[in-house]
Amino acid sequence: MTFFTEENRNKIAEGLFYFALTIELLLMILEKSEISFPYESYVFRVTFMITLASVLIMKHGKKEWIAIVLVLGFTFLTYRFTSKNDLLRVATFMMAARDIDLKKAMKYCFFVCCTGFLLIAVLSCAGLLGDVSLVADFGRGADEKRYVFGFGHPNTLFSSVYAVFVMWLWVYGRNAGLLPYVAVSAATLFISVITRTRTGLAVVAVTLVAAAIFRVFPKISQSKAVYIAQTLFSPVLCVVTAVLAAAGADYQFNGPMWPDASLYWRLEHKLNFRMSNLYYACDDRGGVLSKWQLFGAKSAQSYFDMGWVRLFYWYGILPTALIVVAVVAVIYICWKEQDLWTLLVIFTISLYTIVEATFVTRYIGREFFLLIA
Repeated sequence: MTFFTEENRNKIAEGLFYFALTIELLLMILEKSEISFPYESYVFRVTFMITLASVLIMKHGKKEWIAIVLVLGFTFLTYRFTSKNDLLRVATFMMAARDIDLKKAMKYCFFVCCTGFLLIAVLSCAGLLGDVSLVADFGRGADEKRYVFGFGHPNTLFSSVYAVFVMWLWVYGRNAGLLPYVAVSAATLFISVITRTRTGLAVVAVTLVAAAIFRVFPKISQSKAVYIAQTLFSPVLCVVTAVLAAAGADYQFNGPMWPDASLYWRLEHKLNFRMSNLYYACDDRGGVLSKWQLFGAKSAQSYFDMGWVRLFYWYGILPTALIVVAVVAVIYICWKEQDLWTLLVIFTISLYTIVEATFVTRYIGREFFLLIA
């Protein structure tokens, strides 16, 4: 049929992709607000079917079809073992993004997120939806006032602004002048301060320093050492920290205990008790190292900080190992294309994910970096 020309295939596939992306973004914005929406799993299935249709409409060569079947087969197997369809949905979404204009798609994500997040804040300030601030003990041993602006939790507010900040760096950072940098940096640092997010403030500061170096010295992109250093940090060091944290909690609660328990608790205090949560926050106690499996258990449904550990807990050792391979592959492509700004996205998201789990999620709308990958 003449209707299924290559041009029409591309248009239909792109339209379906943007339709799915829009739904995922709107669902993510809804989830960050204080509006209750109990039908998320049904929406996830709809967007999966839309992106799958986009993939099937695309034109593929024989090798590509083999790759598609293998990837979908493995992620479906992961779903059967873990009862989580996240990786299947993510894989299909990424394949549907094959032919999109990347910068256009990232700009679209950026402006949709900015609009949605601003709307949540405005509704909160108007007294229509959610609190402006909260006074509570957020796990630091004393009550403190932290701003939320309708996002329900200060860390949720920060992570939303942080995601917009990282998107801005990727879309505009390589060419932006001093004034835009100052304005965006000041706004992000301000949110870090009023949410009292110590981890966020540190990550933003480190990211800004790296962005400034890349902006002022673009020829660094030609240095192979930068890409090797990134690989050693993420995924290698990030995985090592996950293993050590899970082993530390395992040794403390399931093993012979630390020789000096006070050392463990001093470290825990610095980490805001994140390692202990690997044990206590899990109904199945599955966050500790001895409970990790090749594929995550169906009982692994709990939430805790430390995103790299959550990858192993939710999905298992084998799926996480393939995620690590995918990260290395993207870094390799960054080296081939001398792309410092995608490297910066990998660095800052990986760093933040060591202690937080914002981007280890079932909401594809949070995972804007999948477009780049």
